[in-house]
Amino acid sequence: MTLGRLRADPAWRVVGLVTTVTANHDRIAMHGVRRTVLAAQAEALGLPVVEAVLTWPSHNDAYEEAFAAALATAKARWPELAHIAFGDLFLADVRAYRDAQLARIGGWTGVYPLWGEDTASLGRHFIAAGHRAALCCVDTTQLEAGFCGHDYDAALLDALPAGVDPCGENGEFHTLSYGGPLFAHDMRIARGESRLRDERFQYTDFLLDE
Repeated sequence: MTLGRLRADPAWRVVGLVTTVTANHDRIAMHGVRRTVLAAQAEALGLPVVEAVLTWPSHNDAYEEAFAAALATAKARWPELAHIAFGDLFLADVRAYRDAQLARIGGWTGVYPLWGEDTASLGRHFIAAGHRAALCCVDTTQLEAGFCGHDYDAALLDALPAGVDPCGENGEFHTLSYGGPLFAHDMRIARGESRLRDERFQYTDFLLDE
């Protein structure tokens, strides 16, 4: 939805995506989404991906170094770049951390197109607009593992326990977007196995369905 908001605003021209991946697992950090799925997602959105590459396990200093390197790569490709957008909604400490990190790197300003919006309304709008996503990671200290792998749809929102943010903003869950109005075509994905890691995070694997 952040991407959609930016693309609808003539003040912005989006040139690429950035995300953090773990090299030794070939997956997006935290989400657990395969790099092959990430590449197909970016292709369907019509945007290149700049990766901040980590090895796992890692630490925050390594993350900050990888993120700074990714932004340097982006700046080399698009010298006039000065803004990076985030999908954060209401966690002020996270936004402050991002802004402080950008200030240390220098030459970048954070943009938060969805900041402060009601997450219950935002989740319903996401579904009504035809976006498609599935839960790929669940923090089992906040939400039952059985929600992992479920489509992000009205039935899921209706079933979420009280206190769980409808957009997973407190880290209750992470999602994989795989179709909808921003995509040139919906991705064909197949659900793989689900597995609990670190005695806390339930992951559902998604594979490209050829």
